[in-house]
Amino acid sequence: MTLVFLVMCAVAAGGYWYWQKSSTPSGEVTAKSKGKGKGKGGRGGVLIVKATRAVVKPMPVLIEAVGTVEPEHSVQVRAQVSGVLQSVMFKEGDRVQAGQALFQIDPRTFRAQYNQAQAALARDKAQLENARAQQERLEPLLKREFITRQEYDVAVTSAKSLEATVQADQAVAEQARIQLDFASIRAPISGRTGTLAVKPGNLVPAAGGGTPLVTINSMDPILVAFSIPERQLEEIRRYQSDAEMRIEILPDRSGPPAADGKLVFIDNTVTQQTGTVLLKTRVANSKEAIWPGQFVNVRIVLTVEPEAVVVPEVAVQPGQEGSFVYLIDEESKVRVQPVKISRQIGAEVVIASGVKRNDYVITEIPQALTPGGTVQIAGAEGRSAGEKGKGKGKGRGKGKGDKKDETKSESKSAGKAP
Repeated sequence: MTLVFLVMCAVAAGGYWYWQKSSTPSGEVTAKSKGKGKGKGGRGGVLIVKATRAVVKPMPVLIEAVGTVEPEHSVQVRAQVSGVLQSVMFKEGDRVQAGQALFQIDPRTFRAQYNQAQAALARDKAQLENARAQQERLEPLLKREFITRQEYDVAVTSAKSLEATVQADQAVAEQARIQLDFASIRAPISGRTGTLAVKPGNLVPAAGGGTPLVTINSMDPILVAFSIPERQLEEIRRYQSDAEMRIEILPDRSGPPAADGKLVFIDNTVTQQTGTVLLKTRVANSKEAIWPGQFVNVRIVLTVEPEAVVVPEVAVQPGQEGSFVYLIDEESKVRVQPVKISRQIGAEVVIASGVKRNDYVITEIPQALTPGGTVQIAGAEGRSAGEKGKGKGKGRGKGKGDKKDETKSESKSAGKAP
């Protein structure tokens, strides 16, 4: 047992001596490890970010609202005479022109009434002609006193009575003709038809109640009604007479305008419940890009600001104290810059204060981004290449010198070793 213990102690002592001989001095190890750690940390602290410059360009000054499209003219077509609907001469949803025939009601009854009125008119006209001839024959006899004055007056009265009868017959005939015309229902305005409420073969009542046969809405031009806060009314009235002022209609807020027009109506009362004022614009709609009843975005372009500072929408971040952007300074450092937004137009934001022309703003925010950190702009190596090149050059020179010194140190150590 004692011999085994002594052997184990000798092996342990030899291993310790060999470890001490092959290990590097502690000062050199510390310097190497510090140098390597510093190099890794420097490379890891630079983030690659996407950024763009703030630009200055003309941008419109505008007011945005939500509006409702409504037809300038809308007519509910109803029958003016009762009868059986014989035919419909259009399809639901068709465009029709003013005066175009739409419906035909059975006209036989109305035609018979018109013919009867015409016959009564012809009869009374014949009697009137006879009465006038009788009056003309009696007039010379009265002068010669062959007849009494009373007999002549009876003839004159009969002629005048028949004249009134003929006029009444003409009115009855005209009324019958109108009733016959009403059997054919025509479009009162040009526009697009809606749903057909009555099918052929049904008895339709005269106007005054019930569902209209069809509704026609005019489509071109068309109106858009929208409301604005009363505080903006003064600004609109100030620019109303300017030629630059226009109103754009956008079915999709991020898309291009579908139509534009001029302001045609400002309500004379502020709505007390909402504090808003109703306005209307008339726009051309030949391609029917907007539809009655549709909700659309309304953009009132008051004027154009010639030099507005603009950044992308994605660069502006919301914060508890207001909006801000991440700016990159001349030393490629990141800082948080509060901004005041004037307005947003599509994917662009007009900055009232906080950003100047050519300022770099970060458009994609990495999770590791921190204020004060060093960043590099993707695709823009030249912006900080000088600074980074110098740093890398110095690092490389120093690294080579360190390696030479370490080699010499190791050689000297090896020479001094027993």
